Amino acid sequence: MTTQTDQPRFYFNPAVQTFAAAVEPEVLEFHRKLPGYLPTPLVRAPRLAEALNVAEAWVKDEASRLGLPAYKILGASWATYRELDTRFGPFRPWQSLAELAAQLSPHRPLTLVAATDGNHGRAVARTARWLGLAAHILVPEDMVRARIQAIEEEGAQVQIVRGSYDDAVEASARLADAAHLVISDTAWDGYTRVPGWVIAGYSTIFQEIDAQLAQQGARPPHLVAAQMGVGSLAAAVVGHYRTPARQTQVAGVEPTRADCVLRSLEAGRPTEVPGPHTSMMAGLNCGNTSPLAWPLLQGGLSASMAIPDERAEQAMRLLAQDGVTSGESGAAGAGGLLELLAGSQAQASRRTLGITPQSTVLVISTEGATDPAAYARIVPTS
Repeated sequence: MTTQTDQPRFYFNPAVQTFAAAVEPEVLEFHRKLPGYLPTPLVRAPRLAEALNVAEAWVKDEASRLGLPAYKILGASWATYRELDTRFGPFRPWQSLAELAAQLSPHRPLTLVAATDGNHGRAVARTARWLGLAAHILVPEDMVRARIQAIEEEGAQVQIVRGSYDDAVEASARLADAAHLVISDTAWDGYTRVPGWVIAGYSTIFQEIDAQLAQQGARPPHLVAAQMGVGSLAAAVVGHYRTPARQTQVAGVEPTRADCVLRSLEAGRPTEVPGPHTSMMAGLNCGNTSPLAWPLLQGGLSASMAIPDERAEQAMRLLAQDGVTSGESGAAGAGGLLELLAGSQAQASRRTLGITPQSTVLVISTEGATDPAAYARIVPTS
């Protein structure tokens, strides 16, 4: 049986790999057609840089993305579009979502189905609403009411599943049929197409970052932190930064009580961490690594760490000082770097990764204050 602990844990890859770059410019072109598209801010974070003892720290602030408080809409919308196009297309050229939705009329009723810890399900529900489709979102029984209500306000049916996020994933898979399309950000046996498109959808984040750094005359980061739930975002980070031309270091971050990626790396194979997963970093409370993401994580992560909730809380307060409103999961990347570069094993970690006071780091704040009550408790206003 897996033993859980609140002590931070680390894994360093002795043979980190690079991967062929897979650029999909049509993803960004698609997102530019969505209502309210704008690149999210790339924020220089001097307080975080000082805490990490590096020259510069950049934060990609995803607190407001296409009208939602998290980045997940990028993957959910692209994966939904590609799945619909595969099943019912090819679509004729379109410029607005109304034009796209009209092409789906002969195929209704259609329902988009997803399991979620919060943000992905809300993004799927928003995509369904844009396209005039129904949404059925399954959530674990410990999800806070504020996140459930946000999904319901998108017009979705919310089903509370007894058990963990992983139980909700299994329940969602059973609903798949000709009229119910499962839009999951994790893969399983026989189901990889949609999660692959979710990962591809996140590439818009990194295309924006590249352009924003170039506009400011700033150098690319030496180290990027990536939150890990099932591993889809981290796989996207690896896919963008671990190329022969870049060879940027990537560090994965997850909660100590849901550290399925770290334990998988230690074991050399995907390893489950049974629930309950009780971290406040709710979006990362996952007991299984996506098998689609696994090869990229195993080969491309220079480091992996599991952090206690206290590190995420510290990061939330620190990011607020730099003008970034970051929720519990959103701040996990910064919390991981605080543990890695300024914690009890910082000297050895910095030496292993080649991080010096002249280095530049990047974190992705993946969500805003999606649980307002928790944010108000953790980040004082005065």
